[in-house]
Amino acid sequence: MDIKEYFSLVFSDYTLRTITLGTAVLGAICGMLGSFAVLRKQSLLGDAISHAALPGIALAFIITGTKDTNILLLGALVSGLIGTFWIRGIITKTHLKSDTALGLVLSLFFGFGMLLLTFIQKQPNANQAGLDKYLFGQAATLVEKDVTLMVIVTGICLVVLLLFWKEFKILLFDADYTKTLGFNTRFIDILITFFIVLAIVLGLQTVGVVLMSAMLLAPAAAARQWTNKLSVMIFLAAIFGAFSGVFGTAISASQNNLSTGPVIVLVAAVFVLFSFVFSPGRGILFKQIRFWQNRRDLKLQKTLQFMFDIAKTHEDISHPHAIKILNNFQGFTKGSLKKMEEKNWVEVQGQKWSLTQDGYNTAENLYKQ
Repeated sequence: MDIKEYFSLVFSDYTLRTITLGTAVLGAICGMLGSFAVLRKQSLLGDAISHAALPGIALAFIITGTKDTNILLLGALVSGLIGTFWIRGIITKTHLKSDTALGLVLSLFFGFGMLLLTFIQKQPNANQAGLDKYLFGQAATLVEKDVTLMVIVTGICLVVLLLFWKEFKILLFDADYTKTLGFNTRFIDILITFFIVLAIVLGLQTVGVVLMSAMLLAPAAAARQWTNKLSVMIFLAAIFGAFSGVFGTAISASQNNLSTGPVIVLVAAVFVLFSFVFSPGRGILFKQIRFWQNRRDLKLQKTLQFMFDIAKTHEDISHPHAIKILNNFQGFTKGSLKKMEEKNWVEVQGQKWSLTQDGYNTAENLYKQ
């Protein structure tokens, strides 16, 4: 099946429709909430929480003996929240920095989770097969109730976002000022963190523990390159995340032996790479173009000032001078002389140049600045 055929079947085929809708909704909610993680400089938090969720999945299976998705994800949510509060506790109660706390919790919880998975797989119970899908994700296992749960959580997230928009926005950019206004910063911080954990837990089935942090951060990192406005960034991150989910699913379905989760992450990485290069404000390409333009303008200004120093020794600024006077001036080229003539700063007649009144006034303003 090619991509064109995939999009023609996506509305009629139950499996394709379910997986596509699920990955699109997941990408949107991860993009929205990932924006807060990126702006709060908690990019590694997603990685730590996704790994911390693994022992919760294993313990939920050991306790219940079933592979019901809702029960396993509930276990992952509890484990992820415990890991989050451990991180906060280590940072506030000790002298360790956040990166150390994140690394400790990530390795400890993930190691414990892998130990439990190994223990489960060695049990003489055939029902334990398939738990390893939460490591790398398996989007093909999504069913309609999973997508419904994602849509409900996304809706709740949007409602909470609108209700606490002002508080979230102030806390992001100035936590101390938020306290002086009388807001409960601890409650707002916990609320944001809870929804980030919830989004990560929802994505474990699709993308997996290992790649979930990329799904959370990539759309937000791409959106950040295009705007300085929070609302626009969240909207763009949701769009980038949704498109990553849709196109990643399409590419995975159109090729054999391609896992959906990794392909979605790679598509999101393409959005990031494109944004890093081509965004007008921060893109590498436009930065380089602006650098070349600034260097060219500086060269013209230096040449104009040199001409001004020569011209002001004469009462008549239009007194002609030989072009060869400029030959030894650093930065001067025949091209810069032509550009200055186009700007009406100088007049060139044969091998002679002279300043115009516009050129004289411009040079004088440069000295004043």
